[in-house]
Amino acid sequence: MPRGALQRGAAAAILAPNREPMMHSAIPRRAASAATPPLPAAEASAQQAPARGPLVWRDMDQAALDAAYDQGAYAPNRDQVLGRYASNSALARAAMGAPQREAYGSAAIEQLDIHRTSAAAPAPVLIFIHGGAWRGGLARDYAFPAECMLRAGVHFVVPDFAAVQDMGGDLLPIAQQIRQAVAWVARNAAGFGGDPGRIFIAGHSSGAHMAAVALTTDWSGWGLAADVLKGGLLVSGLYDLRGARLSARSRYVNFTDAMEEALSPQRHIARLHAPVMVVHGSLETPEFQRMARDFARDVAAAGKPVQAIRGEGYNHFEIIETMANPYGLVGRVGLAMIGV
Repeated sequence: MPRGALQRGAAAAILAPNREPMMHSAIPRRAASAATPPLPAAEASAQQAPARGPLVWRDMDQAALDAAYDQGAYAPNRDQVLGRYASNSALARAAMGAPQREAYGSAAIEQLDIHRTSAAAPAPVLIFIHGGAWRGGLARDYAFPAECMLRAGVHFVVPDFAAVQDMGGDLLPIAQQIRQAVAWVARNAAGFGGDPGRIFIAGHSSGAHMAAVALTTDWSGWGLAADVLKGGLLVSGLYDLRGARLSARSRYVNFTDAMEEALSPQRHIARLHAPVMVVHGSLETPEFQRMARDFARDVAAAGKPVQAIRGEGYNHFEIIETMANPYGLVGRVGLAMIGV
């Protein structure tokens, strides 16, 4: 697959500013103009711009930083797209049949859906970690990319895991659940027709963050090879938690120094043993775009294989929908990563 960005043509929507209805006045237009001369451009701009507070992170004050970690501020169609995840997943399950449901741990939530391909065994396995700002989402609503993968001869596995509010605001147990799920797949892949030597991981949003954590895990403590994951597809993720910690997300995540350090994959690139595809949309928040660029830059600087891919015309929620299509941006990239 050639290096560089894969792009989709973007359609730009230009909205005309709202126009107030014209009001009649007893003052002649010329007299009104003379009585109220226009402000100099710089002064007018200063009056119209909202007051800016002290900088909190990079070039952002608190309000700008909070918006940069609030996807709804940059994606007004968020609820409609999330609704499509669920409805298209229901359609996919109807077409494919119910997934095989297995427990990877002892807690009730610690189960995963295995969508099995009919291709000859052993077939590659793609583990998909869903997003939801660490506090929402269920595996059943992320079946929509599965049919694309199954038809290409890839098993598609989606774990369920705890929401951060159910863990007292702690992300560390969630990261451990993701690792448990990966380890379970590695040890049990052959039992469902998977190839233990061809396990890949993908994730979206906070799921991409957790997938990156898995990719930078020291797997020797789990009795697994350092390269148990053969590739990573990271879509619209967070790769260093400093900005998130300073943002409004700290209202529901109890960030600590230990958590920030342990779960910032960009600080642990030395433990990365797989090629990664780092994807983001051109309509994402500026902070999410920056994180993708910076992570890909640092992986490349470490001499490790990486592709940075910018999807033109996609916001944070729309871009992962392209994983359901082998000719869509993320679908194409994922299949190329797996080699099918």
